[in-house]
Amino acid sequence: MTAGLCGHSNLKIRDTIISTVSKTGLNLGATTVTEARFAEEICRRFPSMERLRFCNSGTEANLYALSIARRATALSKIIVFSGAYHGGVLSFVQGVAGNNVEKGDWIIGKYNDTEGTQRLISDNKGRAAAVLVEANGMLFILDEVMTSRLAPGGLQSAILNPHSNTALKPDITTLGKYIAGGMTIGAFGGREDLLSIYDPRKNSKLNEPERPIRPMSHSGTFNNNTLAMNVGLAVLSTVYTAEICTELNSMGDWFRQSILDRCRGTKMTVTGIGAVCNIHFLPSKFGSQILNVEALENGLTESDRILRDIFWFKVIQRGFWMARRGMLALIVGTTRSELQGFLDFVEDSVQEYLSFIA
Repeated sequence: MTAGLCGHSNLKIRDTIISTVSKTGLNLGATTVTEARFAEEICRRFPSMERLRFCNSGTEANLYALSIARRATALSKIIVFSGAYHGGVLSFVQGVAGNNVEKGDWIIGKYNDTEGTQRLISDNKGRAAAVLVEANGMLFILDEVMTSRLAPGGLQSAILNPHSNTALKPDITTLGKYIAGGMTIGAFGGREDLLSIYDPRKNSKLNEPERPIRPMSHSGTFNNNTLAMNVGLAVLSTVYTAEICTELNSMGDWFRQSILDRCRGTKMTVTGIGAVCNIHFLPSKFGSQILNVEALENGLTESDRILRDIFWFKVIQRGFWMARRGMLALIVGTTRSELQGFLDFVEDSVQEYLSFIA
């Protein structure tokens, strides 16, 4: 849903694609200078990524990150959160999805339940290899496939660790979607000693006399395809720079607050950060607070779902694009006047359906 961050047929991306196809070729059986430059640009933007490897999607990036965690810790369980989505075979929106890999290896917590999460981490020391919260010797894997667009250094740079007042520093970060302007791309990286597990030239830097760690293989024909590498370098260095990122997400904060101002006092509300938000129609029992997605979905009545669908159809009818579940993701090049058109639509809709959403 955020792969199109750079806008419709961005001219710099278009020119890079044409240049790559005509001067370099679609696929080369080796690494390239551009691949190294792209990797350097990612590491500059995301300092927690001391080393990284490319793959073909955010799903792949998360699978490889989990493989590192399991090899490094010699443990298999992973703590995830109900309602989370980490890729096509890593979905926990309604429990463990039927097509998930390794079905018995998940320990599922709840979002916004700090005490419960701390208890899960404590109870599973020695069993769990990784969790989305750093503790107890487990690895901290941060899925920033979508959220890395929310700040120049990713969401990890914008959220402070309450114990140290410094930015979060995950052991492994995963990226995808927009970083190559809509090309097929994924990347995973983090601590140098962890990434050395994939280095075939030497034994892992995590080796211990009693538990030597052999290098793991990482193959994939399209991992470093020329289109993704060249477009990715152009995106991070010229299209979605730190300055443009900050400006877009600042506008997104204004946009989200403006929606809230127009639907205050009704069951319609919006959540989000920066340029990514989601419109909800809350069941009466929630008041104005959303605890987590799972609880929200389970609490919706049939009339709530119908109301959400009617709003979505009206949005599409007026020429705006929004996911049926209510998700909106602003793209580079969007203007405040265009967003004002959507805000006017929201204001009109609130008045038209006030008797239903009050």
